[in-house]
Amino acid sequence: MGTLQNNRLEGLSEKIFLDRYAWKDADTSHAKVGDVVLVLTKDDPKFPTKEVGEIVKREGRSVTVKTRKGELVESDVEKLTLTIEKTPEEMWDRLASAMASVEATPELQDEWRQKFRHVLDDWKLVPGGRIAAGAGASDELTLFNCYVIPSPKDSRGGIMETLTEMTEIMARGGGVGINLSSLRPRRAIVKGVNGSSSGAVSWGGLFSYTTGLIEQGGSRRGALMLMMNDWHPDILDFITVKQTMGQVTNANLSVCVSNDFMKAVKEDLDWELVFPDTTSPDYDEVWDGDLDKWRKAGRPVISYQTVKARDIWHTIIESAWKSAEPGVVFMEYYNQMSNSWYFNPIICTNPCGEQGLPAWGVCNLSAINLSKFYDEDKHDVAWDELATTTRYAVRFLDNVIDRTPYHFKENEQNQKKERRVGLGSMGLAELMIKLKIRYGSPESLEFLDKLYSFIAREAYLSSADIAAEKGSFEAFDAELYLQSGFMKNMTEVYPEVADAIREKGIRNVTVITQAPTGSTGTMVGTSTGIEPYFAFKYYRQSRLGFDEQFVPIAQEWLDSHPGEQLPDYFVTAMDLSAEDHIRAQAAIQRWVDSSISKTANCPADFTIEDTKRLYELAFDLGCKGVTIYRDGSRDVQVLQTEKKDDKGTATITAASPETALEQGAVGQGSEEAGGVKPAAAATPEPGSAAESADAASAGSEAAQTAFLASSSASDQAPGKSGLDRNYQKRPQVLRGATYKMNTPFGMAYITINDLNGTPGEIFLNVGKAGSDVFAMAEALGRVCSLFLRYGEHGNKVELLIKHLKGIGGTGAIGFGANRVESIADAVAKALETHVAAGADTGHDPAPVAATTESAPGTDSEESLAGGAAASSGAGYSGGYPSGSSMSLDLCPSCGGASLINIEGCKTCSNCGYSKCS
Repeated sequence: MGTLQNNRLEGLSEKIFLDRYAWKDADTSHAKVGDVVLVLTKDDPKFPTKEVGEIVKREGRSVTVKTRKGELVESDVEKLTLTIEKTPEEMWDRLASAMASVEATPELQDEWRQKFRHVLDDWKLVPGGRIAAGAGASDELTLFNCYVIPSPKDSRGGIMETLTEMTEIMARGGGVGINLSSLRPRRAIVKGVNGSSSGAVSWGGLFSYTTGLIEQGGSRRGALMLMMNDWHPDILDFITVKQTMGQVTNANLSVCVSNDFMKAVKEDLDWELVFPDTTSPDYDEVWDGDLDKWRKAGRPVISYQTVKARDIWHTIIESAWKSAEPGVVFMEYYNQMSNSWYFNPIICTNPCGEQGLPAWGVCNLSAINLSKFYDEDKHDVAWDELATTTRYAVRFLDNVIDRTPYHFKENEQNQKKERRVGLGSMGLAELMIKLKIRYGSPESLEFLDKLYSFIAREAYLSSADIAAEKGSFEAFDAELYLQSGFMKNMTEVYPEVADAIREKGIRNVTVITQAPTGSTGTMVGTSTGIEPYFAFKYYRQSRLGFDEQFVPIAQEWLDSHPGEQLPDYFVTAMDLSAEDHIRAQAAIQRWVDSSISKTANCPADFTIEDTKRLYELAFDLGCKGVTIYRDGSRDVQVLQTEKKDDKGTATITAASPETALEQGAVGQGSEEAGGVKPAAAATPEPGSAAESADAASAGSEAAQTAFLASSSASDQAPGKSGLDRNYQKRPQVLRGATYKMNTPFGMAYITINDLNGTPGEIFLNVGKAGSDVFAMAEALGRVCSLFLRYGEHGNKVELLIKHLKGIGGTGAIGFGANRVESIADAVAKALETHVAAGADTGHDPAPVAATTESAPGTDSEESLAGGAAASSGAGYSGGYPSGSSMSLDLCPSCGGASLINIEGCKTCSNCGYSKCS
């Protein structure tokens, strides 16, 4: 692992420092022998590899670099990263001077330069990535991590304007959040072009695609959060969009959930999906995405659909269970707690979800490294030093507001009006290990309350002191400010804070934010954000390469206790129950005026019902948002406990708030990229000091690979293949049942025949003969039959169900337990029904099944209805032109299950592709 020895960085820590935060020399042409550089050793667009080394030879533009590992690398001078700063001390000097420069007098500048340098020393305060990279080094790079821009105006020009704003912010290092709820739903009329809208989700795809093109400082991609409110007619498409491969791959997604929606979920009430009447005379000028404001003004609203709130909630839960997205932000509750409730409503969050912001809102971040505040003599927190660091850190962050460049005047106007800052923490898990407190235990919840209430109190008193000296934020109103949900909680415990605010004012509308600190935490060699350690030994895939990691505090304990196991207070994320994660988040949230980047890690066998209970627990405990990561639910991982090799070894999957941005595709971003997720976010972590959890927690793909390998190669015999030996031949007669199931491609007839008392053969009949759908269904049936009749593995049926269930396509049919995502999902559900009904024993099959001797064709009314409903996703009831044959096929242009025969031509109802015979 990258380590820190007396402020000297080694390994990955040094790579991160030089790549991300050290002051760069833009002109590498004058690189000379003896210079320490980063050299590109693997030029891969997704997973490049860089190594730290020293130039040992130069001839013209060619250089030879000797890496820290002793390897000689030939390179071009243009592929080097050359830095002005080589050590953390040089960076600390730069940052302290830059932040002190905004003080009013030379005396104050010198005083605060020394104070800032004191808290920066030894990484007690770790500035956010944008501050570290830009302060004092560039007049172009923003020092703000978090941005939210206004919801797009509902027009082509408005969308392009938002795209431009997003691009400009990302190019300068900021992460952006956009709420798409202002955009009219799919198929809504657009009078100006005499056509219909492609919908809010499709425009979200444009923002996502553009984000993937943006490089920030050459070391990471742009970071984007997309949100949608629970009343929007496109909400179901938004929730499930990532289940289609390749769509919206560079953004985190979250649903903004209201209190009324949660009430409707709990009471099983109907929920209306609505949108303003776009023909309203002042729609173009007035509509900004705020439905409450629109309604209060008496303007007309159109109801598009009424559904059960629980059906939407189930879709959110199921999607989060499958892929860790979307996250949920309890936005109405967030605004009730927000200190800016009376003048600046929160509309979206930054990419990792820890910072809710109004339109044109910004926030800058830094983290107190709690691992540095352990008093070994007293076996306690070094409370006095923590108080000093907290107070100095608030002024440090406040000065950023006056030091940073502003590229949009709206950002500057908004930030001067509210002066929002976000002081957070890292190293919490390391501090708790030093204190021998087990993360997630009842004792830990008491400790978290004590620790974070102390930090909040000191931070607010510091902001009040700065206000007495420099003035409060422009929109400050003492009585209204103290009426926020957060301030009521704060002043109930600390009445002295209310007294200070009434007497002195307050400098900052918010002060506390808990960001993920993925790269900065790794750089300084401690636990990131408020998370437990992922593992005590693991491998990390990032844009710097593939690196082995050791957690120093665990390694030191093992070295001093040979032959012993780590004590139970050495806890990792996958050791904890998901409920432990949520309870820890809620304990900290009480003292955080903004929000938290935190993910509840769940084991692979965590069920959809478990996920539902977890999301509702988060709401009940007062969390402002919730994201889970179920082990194995994503097929690309950044953190794993076993080294990769060419044979595809089993790994423990991990996707944390910092991981997906390290991959270059946002999942839950890191704070250095402006905020996912995706904590990411989407987010995980495992086991013990070494690799004891590897086999048990291996991902499902690895489990199937292991089964196939064990039941083939080991059974080879001369002259006879393993397949021949282990394949159960089909007898002349088999009996079973046929199940009729509606799918996104029309009605499917799934015949399951039993062999030796268990399913051994599957036939699929979907679509018209000669169509791609028909061919793919036939192939799926053949492969499933081969799998079921091959080998002697005891749980083949359960394994097949596990791997097919929940596979998503371009559409879905039904809600809740009756929702069918794809043909593969339908097969899984039919198998479940078949097994449960005991069809092979002669019992009647389940009521939903219909037995028949042969599967009929699919030109039935059922298949036509199924096709129409499927074409645009769940719940759509639109029709097709008369005279069309509506058996669906795959569109070769967009890949959607939306190609239909109309008057002799095949036409895609989704993208407009057409081919005529």
